[in-house]
Amino acid sequence: MTPQENAKRDLMRMSMAVAGVAAISAVALIFAPVKASSTSPEPGNKAPSFTGLTSNGKTISLEQFAGKKVILEWTNDGCPYVQKYYDSGKMQETQKIASADEDSVWISVISSAPGKQGYVDASQANKLTEERGAAPDHIILDPEGIVGRAYSAKATPHMFVIDETGIVQYNGAIDDRPSARLSSLEGATNYALAALNAVNAGKTPDPARTKPYGCSVKYDS
Repeated sequence: MTPQENAKRDLMRMSMAVAGVAAISAVALIFAPVKASSTSPEPGNKAPSFTGLTSNGKTISLEQFAGKKVILEWTNDGCPYVQKYYDSGKMQETQKIASADEDSVWISVISSAPGKQGYVDASQANKLTEERGAAPDHIILDPEGIVGRAYSAKATPHMFVIDETGIVQYNGAIDDRPSARLSSLEGATNYALAALNAVNAGKTPDPARTKPYGCSVKYDS
């Protein structure tokens, strides 16, 4: 084989190798898992759209509540930080204050995956609501974590307040006392309620962004 033929052969091998790597990379991109953003929706930005199935078997979406304020609460009944608020009655009180305004909608979201702490089916979710005297307008069952990941929900409880135009006004903790102790509620500032009151008054919540505390949301992976 002449030197020219050897060079041509080597060039063809190199081209085939490059093409093979490109093909493998393309396949890897196609099948790579989609990861949620590590950053939750910032106040002042449009709230992520979502559609979810409720514990009453209804499909609801954020868009259907246009013109209303929407409060999102990530919850897990096995989490001591959540239990602090429900055992004390403070979460129920906050829900009832919010729901007293016909222009507000409270949605509790359960993003615990099957087999993980806090996972419940529809009947169990409704039983918990009844037993605890809770007052959400809707409970979204999100075992695949689709809604949770859309909002990068980090903890239970993690709260969001969305205004009538679909803009996030508050994102963060339920209050300023990152503790599971019931005694920590004494003198605590309820950030979620303060944010809702600010929005009702046509003001910007202050603070509008805090670090959520509690149990990590029990996603499937």
